Parts: sequence; C-alpha cells; structure tokens
Amino acid sequence: MVSAVLQRPTLVLNRHWQPVNVATVARSLVLVWNEAARFVDPDDYQLYTWSDWTMFRPQADEPFIQAVTMRLRVPEVLALTTYDRMPEASVSFSRRNIFKRDHYTCQYCGSQPGSEELSIDHIVPRSHGGASTWENCVLACITCNKNKADRTPPEAGMRLRTQPIRPNWKPLYAEHGARIKSWAKFLSEAYWDVSLEEE
Repeated sequence: MVSAVLQRPTLVLNRHWQPVNVATVARSLVLVWNEAARFVDPDDYQLYTWSDWTMFRPQADEPFIQAVTMRLRVPEVLALTTYDRMPEASVSFSRRNIFKRDHYTCQYCGSQPGSEELSIDHIVPRSHGGASTWENCVLACITCNKNKADRTPPEAGMRLRTQPIRPNWKPLYAEHGARIKSWAKFLSEAYWDVSLEEE
C-alpha cells in the first residue's frame, strides 16, 4: 500500500509554473526535502516547504503517507525553485503513446470504438518496406484496417484525417499513466487529453 502511494504521479512545474515533467510522489518528497522544489496546493496555489506541508492533515477521503508519528498528505503538484527551462524530452515511440497521440480515434473514419477495437496500421505496409515510425503508424478501427488491407491509403481509396507526426512532450506522455484531476488547473487544453480516464 505504501509503495503504491509513493509511485503515484506528481506534476512538476518549472519556476515559471510551466509543466516540465511528471515524477513519483517518492521523488517529489526528495525534491522538496532537499529544497529544490515546493509543494503546490492546487486549491489555493500556495507554495509550501517540507515543514509547512507536514502541518497539513489529509482529509478522510484523501490518500496519505503513513509516517511513524503522522500521516502526510500526498502531493499532486510541485514547483521547482530554480529550474526555468522547458523539457527537451522526446516522446518514446510505443503502442501506448500512439493511442494517446491519436486520441483513441481511427485516423481513417474518425470512430472511437474503444482500445480493444483499434489496431496500429502502417500507412505504407511493412510488406512494402514501411517502417514502424511516428510518421508511418496510425490507429485504425477493425473495419478500416480490413478495408485498407496490405495497401497504401491511395491504393485503398482511403484518406487520413491528419498527417501523423512525432508528438511534442506533454505530461500525458510521461511514464506514469494515471492523471490527477487537479492537474487541469495547471495545464492548457493542448496538454489535457480528455480521452484519458481520470483518476
């Protein structure tokens, strides 16, 4: 139970309050303990040091960290004290990230049948030398994938709704799959993907 809480995601903001990463709760505790960051209360946007944060008690329905003598609130957001750059991290090419990039939507017909009914389609089929890259892979529903078969979209008389590209890094591409409702206060619409389930 404790290890699960410590692995929960925490949104990391730079000192200008721009999202730059997602860390585990365990990592965020270390950052604040070492005074490299401050906890952010999403309700009032106040910054808190380690000693300030230990004065708060978690609500009955909130997750918490059980220490020897107290219960500590689980942080959801923290702000770094000196880092002001934006991340240069690239989004790793993976099945999970293709689903996120394409918003769980067939890139041929626009349907959203659910992840079980979607597959990854190679625009230029592998049998024709097509590679598994951001620019050559899209989501396709079962019907469109069957209709396209082992052909390119022009050969099959189909059109892509959008041209696939490598996405820019956003918190939703971070390793930690869960997302926290309070993050919406710190993320623009471009960052916030409504197709992902809320925690």
